[in-house]
Amino acid sequence: MLYRSILRPLLFKLPPETAHEMALHTLSLSLGAEPLRRMTRRRFERPLFGELRRFGLSFQNPVGLAAGFDKNGVAARQLAALGFGFLELGTVTHQRQPGNPRPRLFRLPLDRALVNRQGFNNEGAAALARRLERGRPLCVVGINIGKSRAVELEDATGDYLASFRVVHPHADYLTVNVSSPNTPGLRELQRADRLASLLGALQECNRELSAAARREPVPLLVKVAPDLSEGELEMLVDVALRAGVRGIIATNTTTSRADLLTPRREVEAFGVGGLSGAPLRQRSTRFVATLRRLTHGALEIVGVGGIFNAADAWEKICAGASLVQLYTGFVYEGVGVVRDINEGLAALIERHGFRTLDEAVGCRAEELAAA
Repeated sequence: MLYRSILRPLLFKLPPETAHEMALHTLSLSLGAEPLRRMTRRRFERPLFGELRRFGLSFQNPVGLAAGFDKNGVAARQLAALGFGFLELGTVTHQRQPGNPRPRLFRLPLDRALVNRQGFNNEGAAALARRLERGRPLCVVGINIGKSRAVELEDATGDYLASFRVVHPHADYLTVNVSSPNTPGLRELQRADRLASLLGALQECNRELSAAARREPVPLLVKVAPDLSEGELEMLVDVALRAGVRGIIATNTTTSRADLLTPRREVEAFGVGGLSGAPLRQRSTRFVATLRRLTHGALEIVGVGGIFNAADAWEKICAGASLVQLYTGFVYEGVGVVRDINEGLAALIERHGFRTLDEAVGCRAEELAAA
């Protein structure tokens, strides 16, 4: 309530990217994670879900922070202390890059949405690896890797491999981002032939690095766009299964601007970029449900897009997501939203007569895929 009534109005007076950088900087300067952990004490005092096993990893709860919020891991330990079950850091690229010119992040308060065209602005994979070497957050850590802008599409595999080798020792899982709309040509890598080649090379490298480190291969996930047709999605699922991918993150931002409350002239003035937030909720939920039907539960699905409260997260879980992620909902609702969603999910599990979260996963997939 304090965030929505006082802090958010103040932050929303600033340019969106300035507010974002200020929030991350403030978190990173806090006196360690313990003061933040005290704010969410109930989350640490009692398990709400028991042990959640996903692609060979144990999660304290199913609510994660989506990639893009803390690309460089500057506030990872503090963010974990807010109650997230996992963090996905990045997207990082092998080459440090500034991203697209500012302004490149825009708010649509009427729609509870954001438009971004940041373009993988980050300090590079090596900088993130060094930061994690100095101290890891107390939760599952995923690292999201993308293509450096200066690298041609034909050379993308080598570029991804370079990042992969650098961050591999520090990741509990790795996500291959081939779906951002803000790097020219990147979504071409979702094509079956290109994706098969990329994933095959990454998995071969994964096995080699893991064998040398005497550990199991790091689970590999793929993040996909919500703008794929069902036919394209079927081909992508087939490629992912053949490559031994462990999960799909559904979805990235959309290029669609349909059915927005924000006046069209204002939206057009923002220009190109990916739309996230409440307008993406139904589209991404249908996408999750379709993936569940296509994979028959063979791949874990991480649901992301338009999650602002426990009901939104529950809908994704019933559609087939075994984990969920927040970004725009975290911006609009504040730090308390993580606790609220986790406690709300625990209440919904009990209300609907399920004993565990796992029993609820995909229980409405057919219905929501057809909606």
